[in-house]
Parts: sequence; C-alpha cells; structure tokens
Amino acid sequence: MTRKQRRLTMIGTAGAVLAVALGLVLFALNDQIVFFQSPTDITEKQIPQGQRIRLGGLVEDGSLERFDDARVKFRVTDTANTIAVTYTGILPDLFREGQGVVTEGVIGADGVFVADNVLAKHDENYIPKEVADALKEQGHWQGGEQ
Repeated sequence: MTRKQRRLTMIGTAGAVLAVALGLVLFALNDQIVFFQSPTDITEKQIPQGQRIRLGGLVEDGSLERFDDARVKFRVTDTANTIAVTYTGILPDLFREGQGVVTEGVIGADGVFVADNVLAKHDENYIPKEVADALKEQGHWQGGEQ
C-alpha cells in the first residue's frame, strides 16, 4: 500500500467512526430532542416520575392558586388533557390564565408536575410555536395565523 492509500484509508475509517458515533448519539437522544411535551404527550407516553422534561400548553382558566409562601398551583392544558403544576418562586410578569406557558421540571410521585422554571409569553399575541402547533394538530387552535 502506498502512503497516499494508507492516508485515505485512515481518513475514511475516521469518517466512518464519526458517522457511527453521531448516529448513536442521535438515536439515544431521539425522545429528548423536543422543546416540550404537551399534557397529552405526557399521559400517552407515561413518562416516569423524576424524569426532567418541559411541559407546554395553556394555563387553564380558573386554575391559578397563589399561596403566602410564594408557592403557586395551576393547571396546564392542551384542551384534551390537563396536568396540575406547582411552582415556588416569582412568576413572570406576563404569566396569566388562558395564555401559553412552558414549564421545566419533573413529575412528582403524586402525578403533579413540580416546576422549577416557568417561561411565559412576551406579548398579548404570542403563544409558543410548539404549543400552537400542538393545538392546531388536535383541531383546537383558535388564534390567528403564525
């Protein structure tokens, strides 16, 4: 084998190894490469408690409860399913019922989503694209075009 052939063989082998490694990483992260899970996704996939996820949907009207210790309870819905959420901390200024929200946290032993971060819309016309797409997919979208 000439020096040029050995070099091309090594480059080809290195490329193949990198392609296999990339394929394995993408396969392992297949379910994790999602911006959020809707309440329907969570109930259908039966996501185990303690697994860190993002929950997205609409804050259900009439579900917001505030407590003196900065704890907040509310329900997130995609109009098909609803999940109760608890959060301790200061909510974003624009957080309110009937608006889009994405929360980060884990599902507790009692089935309640324990959020450690809450992301809210930025103006009166905004809803996270993923939430809007999920609502459109289920036929419950009532907003304008995005």
